[in-house]
Amino acid sequence: MKLAPWLLVLGAALAHAEQADSTKPIEIEANRMSADDARRMNVFEGNVVVTRGTLNIRADRIVVRQDAEGNQFATATGNPVRFRQRQDPKPPEKEGVWMDGEAKRIELDEKSGKIELFEEARVNRGGDEVKGNYILVDQRSDFFTVTPGRGDGRVRATIQPKPPEK
Repeated sequence: MKLAPWLLVLGAALAHAEQADSTKPIEIEANRMSADDARRMNVFEGNVVVTRGTLNIRADRIVVRQDAEGNQFATATGNPVRFRQRQDPKPPEKEGVWMDGEAKRIELDEKSGKIELFEEARVNRGGDEVKGNYILVDQRSDFFTVTPGRGDGRVRATIQPKPPEK
């Protein structure tokens, strides 16, 4: 069973994550775990907690798959799935801000560098927050998009004022 490589996608998943996290071990707790090496899939179920450095993910279920080329894909589901991680500082910041979020389902695609949050999605970074039914984060281009849910048909954003540069 090859757990560690299959779970790297979870530890590297969030955009602009604190670089020091990549050198930390991945710790996973769950009520149950199954591995299917033939299908290249691991399933963690029941109160799943993933920790790697400052990264913390909490879900009811996480499925991690790997394709023939070694690319990893993860789907976390919960009511809701929650994550929190410190980001690397962006100049002139001296310390990185925290990013946290939640959704009913989060899909991580190592190959494309995309993170998708589905149903009642929310992401907060340093006090700036976006909410919608669907949030896409493209880690490679630092691009994100938010689309509304069916009910209210609106995206919500709160953007904090930035201090003037000195």
